[in-house]
Amino acid sequence: MNSTLVLFIRHGRTPTTGAVLPGRAANLHLSESGKEQAVTASLHIKDAQESFIGKKVSAVYASPMERTRETAAPIAKAVGRRVRIAEGLIECDFGKWTGRKLKDLFKLKDWRTVQSQPSQFRFPGGESFAEMQARITSQVSDLVSKHPNETIICVSHADPIKAALATALGAPLDLFQRIVVGPCSVSAVLYTDNRPIVLTMNNSGSLTNLVTL
Repeated sequence: MNSTLVLFIRHGRTPTTGAVLPGRAANLHLSESGKEQAVTASLHIKDAQESFIGKKVSAVYASPMERTRETAAPIAKAVGRRVRIAEGLIECDFGKWTGRKLKDLFKLKDWRTVQSQPSQFRFPGGESFAEMQARITSQVSDLVSKHPNETIICVSHADPIKAALATALGAPLDLFQRIVVGPCSVSAVLYTDNRPIVLTMNNSGSLTNLVTL
């Protein structure tokens, strides 16, 4: 039976984390704390490699955004790989909401739909949550097919990772907001021929006890 271990990593903190909805806006880089988070994640992954499928990470993929590539860089260096770009890992297209302050968005009636019925919501001039989920699910499926019996890393963004985890858990999209994916946290899914198995979510600590069956 083939199986592929995918480590989903959210990018590290940026100057706007928790305050602004940055979306796909260009030129957003990691803050100093975000850079430190990325280095810490790289060390956790390097220390745990011997327990991964294939005994080492075979590929490191990142969204095209600067913050994900900067997060991926020390991780790729730690495991002796280069950073490859996977377009399907990109952040959700927030359309006209891009760059808006979260405190202002919280006041909108639509924000309740975003939280309670995301399957019914499309960002004005942007992407729907359903389209985002379909996109990242397709991208992950493609990467898994390219790396049978290997471990790969996918550095992405909070909402796409949450959507991928919801798919792996068999949870409806309307419940995906119950999942928390913090900056530079690791979530691991073992994709097998039968079904995906979620091994850990929102993990910011050691991965040496990660069970891959």
